[in-house]
Amino acid sequence: MLPPRLIAFVSLPLLALAAAGCSTEPSQRPDTLVDLATVQSGPRVQADELNGAIASKPRNTALLARRATLRLAAGQPSAALADVAAALEIDETAGNLYFLQARAFRALGQLPAALAAARQAAQYGFSGPELPLLVGETHLAARNYTAALDNLDRTLRLDPDQPAALFYKGLAYAATADTSTAVQYLQDALARDPRQPEILHQLAFLLNAWRVPADAARYAALGMKLDTTSGLLSYDYGRQLELRGRPDSALWYYRRALALDTTVYRADYRLGLAAAKERRPAAVIEHLQRALRRNPRLPQARALLAEALESQNRLPEALAQFRRLVAENPGNTHWTFKVWKTNERVQALLPDSLRPTPHYYYRRPASPPRLEPISPISSLKPSAG
Repeated sequence: MLPPRLIAFVSLPLLALAAAGCSTEPSQRPDTLVDLATVQSGPRVQADELNGAIASKPRNTALLARRATLRLAAGQPSAALADVAAALEIDETAGNLYFLQARAFRALGQLPAALAAARQAAQYGFSGPELPLLVGETHLAARNYTAALDNLDRTLRLDPDQPAALFYKGLAYAATADTSTAVQYLQDALARDPRQPEILHQLAFLLNAWRVPADAARYAALGMKLDTTSGLLSYDYGRQLELRGRPDSALWYYRRALALDTTVYRADYRLGLAAAKERRPAAVIEHLQRALRRNPRLPQARALLAEALESQNRLPEALAQFRRLVAENPGNTHWTFKVWKTNERVQALLPDSLRPTPHYYYRRPASPPRLEPISPISSLKPSAG
C-alpha cells in the first residue's frame, strides 16, 4: 500500500500545474465504511500504553522511537517530534531517529527541516528505499521536480515495484505538463496496487483533463466502488459525464461530491458555471465564493461572481471584486469602467454625513492686468518770452 503520508501530501494543489482544468486533492479510505475515530484510536492507545514503560526507562531510545512511530500513525506529529528530540538527546548518532524526525517535520509541512533531517539520517547510516521516497515526495511538495524525480528513481532502483514511488513520479510528470508520461506511471502504480482509490482518482482526473472521458469513467467508477465516501471520485465521475454531453447527471455528481467533501472546490466551480448559464445569481454567488477562496485563479469565476453580486445589488462586494479584476487585468477598460460606475453607485447610497466631499475641477479666472502707477504730472510754468 502507499505510505500514510500520501494523504497529507496529495492535498497540495500539484496537478493544477499539469494541464488545463487540473487539480489534485486526494482521499485514501479503507475498502468498507468504518468508524474513523476507532481506526485513529488504535495507534493512540498503543502509544499511551508505552507511557508507563518509558517513565520507568526514560533513557530507552527504542521505546521513545516506538512511541514516536505510533504517534505519527495517529496523526500527532508534534508529539512524535518531542519523543524524537528526547531520544536524540540520548543518542545523537542514530540514523533511524533522524528518519523519524524527517517524517514528523514532513507531516507538519516543514519541508526544509524535513530535508535537513533526512540528510542527517543518511549521514548516520540509515538506508533503504523509505529514505529517498520521503525525500522525493518532500521535493515534490516543494515543487522541485528535478530533485523529486532523482530521488524517486533512486527509490525504484532499490525497490522496482514500489507503487508509491511510481505514483509520485506520475504526479511529478503531471505537474510538468507531461500528461502521457504521468498516465503511464500512474497505470504502473495501479498495476502494483490495484485497490488504491487515490491512484484511481488521479488517473480519472488526468484523463478528464486530457479529454478522454470514457477511460476516466472506468477508473472513477472503480474508485467509487472501493471508496464510497470520496468526494473527489464523485467529481471525477461527474466531470466525465459533462464531457460526454450529460450535464444534468454531472450536476448530480457535483452536488454529491460537495456533500461528501466540501473542499472539492472544482465541484463548486462547475455548479457556479451552470448556475450562471441558468441566470441564477444567488447560486452563482454561493458556489463561486467558496471556489475562489480555495483557488483565486479559476477562469471566468471572478467576473461571473462580480456581475452576480452587482445584479443582486450587493454593490460594495461587487466593487471589491471589480477592483480585483482590474488588478488582475491591468489596462482592461471594461473592468476599469465597472469600478468607476459601481463606486459612483456605492457613494450614492451613503448618507450625506458619510459621503465624501466631491472634488470640482475648474479653471481659475485670469487675474486682471496690473495697472502701472501714474507718473506725477510736472507743474506747468509759464515760458519766458
